[in-house]
Amino acid sequence: MSDIHDQAPRRITILGATGSIGCNTLDVMAHLGGRGAFEVPAITGMGNIDLLARQARTAGAGFAVTADPDRYQDLKQALSGSGIEVGAGPSALVEAGERETDLVMAGIVGIAGLAPTLAAVSRGADIALANKECLVSAGDLFATAMTKGGGRLLPVDSEHNAIFQVLEQAQRHAVERIILTASGGPFRDYSREQMAAVTPEVAAAHPNWSMGLKISIDSASMFNKALEMIEARHLFGMKPEQIEVIIHPQSIVHSMVGYCDGSVLAQLGAPDMRHAIGYAISHPHRAPLPVERLDFAKLAKLEFHAPDETRFPALALARTAMQRGGLQGAVLNGAKEAALEAFIAGTIGFLQMADIVAATMDRLDDGRRASMIEDVYAADREARAIAKAIMERPA
Repeated sequence: MSDIHDQAPRRITILGATGSIGCNTLDVMAHLGGRGAFEVPAITGMGNIDLLARQARTAGAGFAVTADPDRYQDLKQALSGSGIEVGAGPSALVEAGERETDLVMAGIVGIAGLAPTLAAVSRGADIALANKECLVSAGDLFATAMTKGGGRLLPVDSEHNAIFQVLEQAQRHAVERIILTASGGPFRDYSREQMAAVTPEVAAAHPNWSMGLKISIDSASMFNKALEMIEARHLFGMKPEQIEVIIHPQSIVHSMVGYCDGSVLAQLGAPDMRHAIGYAISHPHRAPLPVERLDFAKLAKLEFHAPDETRFPALALARTAMQRGGLQGAVLNGAKEAALEAFIAGTIGFLQMADIVAATMDRLDDGRRASMIEDVYAADREARAIAKAIMERPA
């Protein structure tokens, strides 16, 4: 048992408990001692009320919230007799973020995770960040709030967590570049003609990672990696030209940091989100985790390839957003979400998503910046509206 559990139980709030990040977080917590080692002041989910109620009971949560305001009675009934406080809707999510805790696992997918995560940041909690939109859409706002709140920011994306582990704080001045690895997804060997014909079901079949529908399709288009590039800029204070992406089909090297002396430090591990989650939960200690150990004698080879931005234009769009600054990250994300929903619905093709995002970014390249969270929401709404208008325009 790790020495962190010889102390009083650590309080961890879980935002987005019913998603893949939340489920893996609870799995790691159970392995590391469960209710004997952790308290859960608040736990949130969306529409899977049965799962959320089971999680809340098992973890002994103090407050359980569904993001769907229409499901309040369902959750209340599912938790009847448990003594667990129940809430529903956006304001209850923010209240969950405000609850007194040591660490918040920010795993809500999408812009819906911004307000509750910022509420936790403002209160000074440490943040285990698995929500991309906090930094992609509101990076400058989020960084200012973190400084004022005084908490620590612990990245949970496997790539950023890898960089966090190997970026020597005393040598930040010596960092030349950071290298994000990408599996390449299911279409890394497809031609553009083949990619134009793929369906959402095929796009969601990731070869290495088990993720939700939208995240899996984002990975297939490499929009997921585009968002990670923008995140990396805010997390590690890098210039856009210092952030590289390399295709690594085996997903064993999770990311790398290159230094001015030519050294490159990498973090390796089996493709399992519990690595990064466990590191964030236990930081600054390392705890024993139930993950596969690498057998280097059985690793036939590790491959690395430059990404083809003709087939994966999302990477170039990320660099454009970083260079333009302001609210372009929020615009990119909002337009991407609208295009992704249209692709899932079957109204546009796979390759059209990037074209729609590019056109929306150009339409909203006006230099606006965020001084408050409402500015981010406004940019997100406008980007979605413009993207939808572009998609509805006759070809």
